Amino acid sequence: MERADAADLEHLQNEIKDRQRFPRRAKPIGEVLSRLMSRRGYAQVQQSMDLQAAVAEAVGKSLAGHCRPGKLSRGVLEIHVRNSAVMQELTFQKKQVLRKLGQVVEKIRDLKFRVGQFD
Repeated sequence: MERADAADLEHLQNEIKDRQRFPRRAKPIGEVLSRLMSRRGYAQVQQSMDLQAAVAEAVGKSLAGHCRPGKLSRGVLEIHVRNSAVMQELTFQKKQVLRKLGQVVEKIRDLKFRVGQFD
């Protein structure tokens, strides 16, 4: 019986030494929030909302309600538009829109317009 107690005591002492050797430190709140936001996808939602606001500002008030940003891939931003008339107007203004978006989001180097329904 004493031999088992001695082994248990030695095991507990080793655990205590390990904990003292590798103590847990408090993590900065910014790091914890960053991990939480990335796990839950909140960062993408915020980024999408920021991009939508930038596109709305770049295309102007009259066209903002008729287009939505799509995916951004390799520097090319897809913009979904309500109809072909809006697409044609944005095609005419492409250089100005691209310049305005480039001031806000440096990653964008080209725009691609697609006609489609959206809410």
